[in-house]
Amino acid sequence: MKLTTITQITLDGVTQGNGGASDEDRKNGFERGGWALGKGDDETRAFITQTYQRAEAFLFGRRTYDLFAGSWGSNDQMRAHPVGVALAEAPKYVASTTLTEPGWADTTVLGGDLAAAVGELKAKPGGELQVHGSSTLVRWLLANELVDEMILIVVPVILGQGARLFPENGPDLALGLVESRADSKGVLTQVYRPAGRPQYAGN
Repeated sequence: MKLTTITQITLDGVTQGNGGASDEDRKNGFERGGWALGKGDDETRAFITQTYQRAEAFLFGRRTYDLFAGSWGSNDQMRAHPVGVALAEAPKYVASTTLTEPGWADTTVLGGDLAAAVGELKAKPGGELQVHGSSTLVRWLLANELVDEMILIVVPVILGQGARLFPENGPDLALGLVESRADSKGVLTQVYRPAGRPQYAGN
């Protein structure tokens, strides 16, 4: 399976608290949640839905898993949405050393050697193993060279606070652009594939 990450992100690289509830994630004094709510036009929303629908399986970090299980996995209206249906019908994997009894059906906890476990999933035949949100997990997957494709949904806002997808000091990575488009509300959808290390002056 191809491992694809899908991340909503601000122009200054923040991923924290993108969801509909302003108090969804107040870690480290974060007060600007809900910045992605209502952003994007119908075409962007259709793209996101279609992305979920083509997934063979889903991989989550623990926090995102809990948020999704408490919304897409338990709210009747959300479960009936095409995204909820896609999530219900596909296997779900969660990277966690503390979760022992997941309440969401068809969930497997990946503990122990996460790199080996993800490698085994990627070796299976099929379509996409998708990671939605889960920025801590995405950073780890990138650092361990396990990401095949990145979809960044860039919301035109500068937040000025919050946890960012890319750390201030981290591994470097060149990216090849596969697809890029801007919708009528200024939301950018960019699809990248990792392309080794960047080239620097003098190299």
